[in-house]
Amino acid sequence: MPASGVSAAAIAARLSSVGLPARLEEHAGYTSVETEVPESLSAESWREVLEVVAEADRFGLLATSLNGRTLWAVVDKAVPSTGDVGGPSHQR
Repeated sequence: MPASGVSAAAIAARLSSVGLPARLEEHAGYTSVETEVPESLSAESWREVLEVVAEADRFGLLATSLNGRTLWAVVDKAVPSTGDVGGPSHQR
């Protein structure tokens, strides 16, 4: 698992320990974590949740009247620092 996946899995595990089961999804440039947030989440739990998602590269809350509230966090995958990043047609 890439380092982004390990970090995202740690975020998901901590969210689950607060009572918010999370979903992980691998993408080309990042790993995402999503969880549904109930209306009844206490202020203390919100503080803990915010501490957890602060470890991600980006996070947010999507709230709609139809689908409730979805908390998301993204951990970027590392960009390769060596190798032929430009491909075979890249001129130096």
